[in-house]
Amino acid sequence: MMQMQKQKPTVRTDIEIRPIEEQHREWLKSRVQEIWNGRFVVSRGISYEPWKLPGFLAVRDGVTVGVATYYVHDSECELITLDSFTQWAGVGTALIDAVEEEARKQACGRMWMITTNDNLDGLRFYQRRGYVICAVHPNAIDESRKLKPSIPLVGNYGIDIRDEIELEKNLWCWIGW
Repeated sequence: MMQMQKQKPTVRTDIEIRPIEEQHREWLKSRVQEIWNGRFVVSRGISYEPWKLPGFLAVRDGVTVGVATYYVHDSECELITLDSFTQWAGVGTALIDAVEEEARKQACGRMWMITTNDNLDGLRFYQRRGYVICAVHPNAIDESRKLKPSIPLVGNYGIDIRDEIELEKNLWCWIGW
């Protein structure tokens, strides 16, 4: 039986990562509305307005091809949103690398995020980048829908959206990968 070797995903060199600045906020506000079906996202019972948060833009040939936002609290960095407008092109990897680097600069020892049980592509993506599932919060989306009723009932691959899945990476163990 052939065993697959784990390889670090490669980052495309034609992607420029830029911090989100004030002039990007209105654009980001409209993108959040479009992508996340509302002006905010909910994670573990907390509402975040991503367009107000720090983050990074991924730009290729002058066109924004992705965005990531995060929130730092108590030496932890939560990835709030990660959106690649061009899938399978290294955009998400470049963005998550930028957020991790910034989290380390801010002395965060843990980076984590919440996704939903239907996000099979996201679970694959995060785990390939060294994140581990550290908690499953069954039926947590019922509580999130009280804050944000526009969360769909059915998500990717026709899977009912029910649970929050928490993934994490210890940043101090990953320095110099």
